[in-house]
Amino acid sequence: MELYLVADVTNGVLAAVQANPSSQREESGDVFQAAALAIGIGALGPGLGLGYAVGRAMDAVGRNPEAVVQIRTTLVVGVASVEAITIYALLIALLILFAS
Repeated sequence: MELYLVADVTNGVLAAVQANPSSQREESGDVFQAAALAIGIGALGPGLGLGYAVGRAMDAVGRNPEAVVQIRTTLVVGVASVEAITIYALLIALLILFAS
C-alpha cells in the first residue's frame, strides 16, 4: 500500500513540474524556507527516535546475547517504519518546492 502512495505522490510531483516549469514562475525565498522546515522538522523526530532505538537494541544485545536474532529483526522492522516517516517528509518538501 505504501508503494502505491509513493507512486501516486511521485506522479503528482511530476505533473506539477510539467504543468509549471521553473522558467515560467517566480522563485520566492518563502518556498525554499517552507521546504527546508518541512524536511528539517520531519527528520528531527525520526532521527532522535532511531538513535534511541539503536542504543536500546545494543543494550539489549549486551544483556542477552543469545536473543540477537529476535532483537535484530524487531529493530529492522522498527527502523524501516521510522524511515518511512522521513521519506514522507521529503516528499512533502518536494511537493512544496515544485507545486508552488
